[in-house]
Amino acid sequence: MNLRLSDEQQFLREAAAGALSRVKTFEAAREAIEDRSALPDLWPMATEAGWLGLMVGEEQGGAGLGPYDAMLVAQEAGKVLAGVPLLGALPAAKLLELAGSDKTEAVATGELKAVWLPVCPPSSVEPRWTVQPIEGMGRPDAPAATVDGDTVSFKGTVAWAPDAGEADLLVVVGIDANGEPVAATVDADADGVTIESGWRYDATRRLATVTLDGATGTKLNLEPIRMARAWYLVQSLIAAESVGTMETALEVCLDYAKQRYTFGRAIGSYQAIKHGIVEILRRLENSKSLCIYAGFAFTDKLDEIPYAASCARSVAGAGLDFTARQQIAVHGGIGATWEHDAPLTFRRAQLNRRLVGGHGMCTDRVADELLNGRGPVVSVG
Repeated sequence: MNLRLSDEQQFLREAAAGALSRVKTFEAAREAIEDRSALPDLWPMATEAGWLGLMVGEEQGGAGLGPYDAMLVAQEAGKVLAGVPLLGALPAAKLLELAGSDKTEAVATGELKAVWLPVCPPSSVEPRWTVQPIEGMGRPDAPAATVDGDTVSFKGTVAWAPDAGEADLLVVVGIDANGEPVAATVDADADGVTIESGWRYDATRRLATVTLDGATGTKLNLEPIRMARAWYLVQSLIAAESVGTMETALEVCLDYAKQRYTFGRAIGSYQAIKHGIVEILRRLENSKSLCIYAGFAFTDKLDEIPYAASCARSVAGAGLDFTARQQIAVHGGIGATWEHDAPLTFRRAQLNRRLVGGHGMCTDRVADELLNGRGPVVSVG
């Protein structure tokens, strides 16, 4: 198997890095902790770069690329802690295309801002379609859906949805009277829709809690497995973002460990520092490999998507958590001050631990897939 990036994929990464380099995202992240208005609106950049339609066919105004290509863009965004609206917009655009919606092209070209509201598919660990709680650990049921022909009305709340506060159109998944999932598009300004923007700890993430109180929309003809894959796509995107953030942190740690001297020696020569940096590298390489596996599953091993995406999110999430802590440790006192970017990396890591189900849920999903014989069998020895 050739794991090298194609010329087109390499160009996509370089173009994404170039576009993101024009925005001082680290500086904005620091300012946004005190003033949320300092956070740049990256929707125009995403539109100009064509990222919103990355996974939509060219005939619908998109780029006709796949999930792994989208993960490459997410990785570049993660390197600079950029709050690019990929987590809400990409699954929304793909679901609209799969359903044959007449809004697909407007979403792919950025004319219409669409966001998918995160709903977690069931497993043997949690045999319900659930959403993120506003607070606490217990996950509420997905919104209740009432279907009347091509019209669906929803009642329920979806908390901490990425980018929902800036959306024009919501792609909602709810549960009908028979316990089956149903998807529909709902205008963000429709009657019965309340969107409360907010943030938690990491100011680079635009989050919102969406309350649907009888809000009606247009039904999307989607199979449950299509709706479920949107969840796993976002897990893969978060994993790829985490890889990018780990890459930047590793580079910063290496530079500092070579330049900072104490007792006449570079601090990188001390075991406590060098072993920590090597552990970052080990976790980073594992995470990269699993992101490749997740991208491969989306195109060639569809039955392994839940396992592959959950593995990538679980390992990359834990890796970023370790990396953020180690970055502070390598830099000593300055690493815990606002003069350095390390606390921003730490904030991103801590929110990632909980965002869209969190990597703990993905670890549970990996165990579920393996113990129930759905994950791939690995031969040892």
